[in-house]
Amino acid sequence: MNDKFFMLLRLAIGSSEIIPHIEKEEWRAIYEISQKQSLLGLVFDGIQKMSDAAKTKGETMKMDIDLLMTWMGKCRQIERRNRLLDATVAKVSSWLQNKGFRSCILKGQGNAMMYPFPFHRTSGDIDVWIDGMPSDVIRFVHSVAPAEKACYHHIDFPPINGIPVELHYRPSYLHNPLHNHRLQRFFSEHADGQFSNVVDLGDGTVAVPAFAFNVVYQLVHIYNHLFQKGIGLRQIIDYYFVIDKWYTDDSTAKTALQNKLNSLGLCKFAGAVMYVLQEVLGLPDEKMITTADTVRGRLLLEEILQGGDFGQSDVRYVSGHGFFGHNLQRLCRDWRLARYYPAEALSEPFFRIWHFLWRLKNKK
Repeated sequence: MNDKFFMLLRLAIGSSEIIPHIEKEEWRAIYEISQKQSLLGLVFDGIQKMSDAAKTKGETMKMDIDLLMTWMGKCRQIERRNRLLDATVAKVSSWLQNKGFRSCILKGQGNAMMYPFPFHRTSGDIDVWIDGMPSDVIRFVHSVAPAEKACYHHIDFPPINGIPVELHYRPSYLHNPLHNHRLQRFFSEHADGQFSNVVDLGDGTVAVPAFAFNVVYQLVHIYNHLFQKGIGLRQIIDYYFVIDKWYTDDSTAKTALQNKLNSLGLCKFAGAVMYVLQEVLGLPDEKMITTADTVRGRLLLEEILQGGDFGQSDVRYVSGHGFFGHNLQRLCRDWRLARYYPAEALSEPFFRIWHFLWRLKNKK
């Protein structure tokens, strides 16, 4: 079933024109996989292409009508939420500018713009990179909402239009202290270019990261979530479009990127992601940013299929609730990943202790 699902994904994103042969009784499983990976809207784009191809042959789609209507209803919900997100991020960006802060929308609606049909990307919360020292941003948020909690890279903000908002003073982080130091320097050196990269969402203009920045940042984002809750195909597909848009045949640019990833300890993980991008989504050889790592790639694909979107469907951890359960789960993940990514896995428990003390210090 996974093979047919992958074929449908490749059809949806445009990396293949091969029409998968899916029997009527198989569609329910395709729907459930799509829902688990938060890809109902995107996969429906593939279904529409299948339907168009069938019509040209005088044939009809083999799908239960009730399932089709349910799927269409879910797509309408995704579309409505994306329109709300577009309006809300423009509102948030304008409001922050009026308060004297430059901002940049991370992932989310910026990623949706790369999709064949942007409104069919399943949206999440709003992540905003705000230009300011952590202490200044935390103080600003507490002046508006004193109860909001801060962590190392962001502080929560009261929901707007019912949508959770995070204000990031650091776009992301790595657990290994040396690699994280280099990463924060990379963010600082490239900040101006991201805050000035303005695009039109239709409901207003916002700044979004440039592709050359995203090819590093979003890889870090995926890597970070692998060690925390897990990741899904939605994040991998986001990265597929980042790579596709960034692609250049300039060998100097590719070498510079590989050197940057190596300095951040990301080369092995980049190889794993390249394996998944090629195996699942059909990324061509010329667009690979590094050599595919089959061993780590198979492990990553297993994690993705097992856990679903951000690991929400992962049943391997029965003690992941509460303070002790959550930390035990993290230790289990560290132990399982240590063989493949030792620098990050062995640093994660120590980072967590340091972060606990950091949060106590910055509680108010």
